[in-house]
Amino acid sequence: MIEAPQSFVVSEECGKAAWQHGFRRALGEQDGWAGFASTTAQGTIWLAAAGSSGPWFLALDHAGVEAELGLPTASMSGPGLARHALSDLSKLYAVLPRLYQLAVSLPDAPLHAFREKVAGLPQTTEAERMVIQRIGQDVFRAGLMDYWERRCPLTGITDPALLRASHIVPWAKCASDAERLDVHNGFLLSALWDAAFDRGLVTFDDEGKPQFSTALSKEARIELRWHRSIPITNRHRIYLALHRGKVFDR
Repeated sequence: MIEAPQSFVVSEECGKAAWQHGFRRALGEQDGWAGFASTTAQGTIWLAAAGSSGPWFLALDHAGVEAELGLPTASMSGPGLARHALSDLSKLYAVLPRLYQLAVSLPDAPLHAFREKVAGLPQTTEAERMVIQRIGQDVFRAGLMDYWERRCPLTGITDPALLRASHIVPWAKCASDAERLDVHNGFLLSALWDAAFDRGLVTFDDEGKPQFSTALSKEARIELRWHRSIPITNRHRIYLALHRGKVFDR
């Protein structure tokens, strides 16, 4: 099924697809699968094809990306944790941007970035600890921007100035930096939704549907417009279970 070794056309197309989507370290080809990695994203991807007209095949070894990408698996041997078949090159190009966004934010890329930025910085005084926190919050926001595709999942708003990095479990109440920097411990919300979420006036159920506190006025509920539920994972649900107590205890 897989062209091995890859023809010039297939090899060029695989390299171009990987390069244009952030995987610019060519790792060579084996059994028709060309491997690629990135200096900014975690994990390795492999690309292959049955021929220049397709179908095209994608394999990856990043468990977090594999779980959230949601592609049907192909029953075929090859590298990585799973293999996926795509009918043509345009389908492959449609998948790779989201794959890269997930790979730069999961599972702990923000934590690694934070540790690199604060290595050697003093944390003795309150002012110094505030500097560390601001760095962490900036890193967390960058991770959420990648994970949520730079848009509020509720409203579709994409204006960066109107988007907020909303912790589910607040920074100060997290047990570790790993929790503070976990992209599953946050949503990228528009400013009004962020204000309501941060103050415990709204939360989300296990399907990502908003749940409002009785302390929220009817007028405010009307203004909190939304178009769709937030797509959430089991990791989000763990953090949300703690946040719901904040809302319904009001």
